[in-house]
Amino acid sequence: MAQKTALIAGATGVVGRNLLAHLGLNPQWNVMAVSRRQPDAPGRYTHIAVDLLDPQDCRSKAHLLAGVTHVFHAAYVERADSTAWVNDNTAMLINLIQALEPVAVDLQHVHVVHGTKWYGNHLGAFKTPAKEDDPRHMPPNFYYNQWDWLLERSARAHWTCSSVRPHAISGFGIGNPMNLPLVIAMYAVISRELGLPLQHPGTPGNWHALYQATDATLVAKAMVWMATDARCANQAFNITNGDLIRWENLWPQIAGYWGMQTGPRRQINLARMMADKAPVWDRIVQRHGLVPHRYEDVVSWPYGDFVFTPEFDIISDTGKCRQYGFYEFADTGQMFFRLWDQYRQANILPG
Repeated sequence: MAQKTALIAGATGVVGRNLLAHLGLNPQWNVMAVSRRQPDAPGRYTHIAVDLLDPQDCRSKAHLLAGVTHVFHAAYVERADSTAWVNDNTAMLINLIQALEPVAVDLQHVHVVHGTKWYGNHLGAFKTPAKEDDPRHMPPNFYYNQWDWLLERSARAHWTCSSVRPHAISGFGIGNPMNLPLVIAMYAVISRELGLPLQHPGTPGNWHALYQATDATLVAKAMVWMATDARCANQAFNITNGDLIRWENLWPQIAGYWGMQTGPRRQINLARMMADKAPVWDRIVQRHGLVPHRYEDVVSWPYGDFVFTPEFDIISDTGKCRQYGFYEFADTGQMFFRLWDQYRQANILPG
């Protein structure tokens, strides 16, 4: 089999880091990690520091990327302003590909990471189960800008494109605090430290609603499948663990994992209520001898509110990926437990 060279943009995020670990152990791939800081993932890869928001920096580093055959674009920047959110995230993709095309003569495929915001889940209730060909919501949404640009560009180029649409990507990594296992774990260990039971912090409807998540390892496998299977050219696919949960059913198991009792559900604003808990976390770190990560680098409480506020079902239809030949799945509860075990073994979370 011909050797392939992957360029992973956004290699320090949850998606990028897990893809880096996945491909970095595969001898059929050469791997280049593009990010502003050095990734901490295991495996065999070359890191190239590039600021994707700077087109000149992209062009000046392009000669280092000449052998790339497959691009996996998982880079993301959060912006409070919707215009900047769209412009900056779109610019990072365009800057990279425009710099790469003149030198990467063997480029075959560009893959981009999207999600259920494609269907407007961040705006309110949406049609479920969501299918890849559902109508778009009223923009702005940088997913649309990226995807339309890729389809138009690839139609005039020698490469194809694809996109993965997961929800609540969950994986091992620090420095990308929009990671649901860490939100739940930090809420649990801080509650435990304060002598509190584990209370679901969300809305009443959220407690009962159907929810889905996606293991980052599963996302990595799906991304590689899409990028290397010709049937997936210029296609987007929903990818989730394949099961559905209700917090009311899973919450007692979560509490049991952390050695806690469940308490009555109580809605709180995590961003506001947990803002002053850094000293509690520092106390936990010191007593358990944990790796001293900054509180704000471990967890994003606004992301927790994003997860635990909606009172509607969040369900993506995954029939299309099955029809095209991707059959991987994961158990969401077991995924949480496995990841918490990893964080404990890495001395990031207490026992």
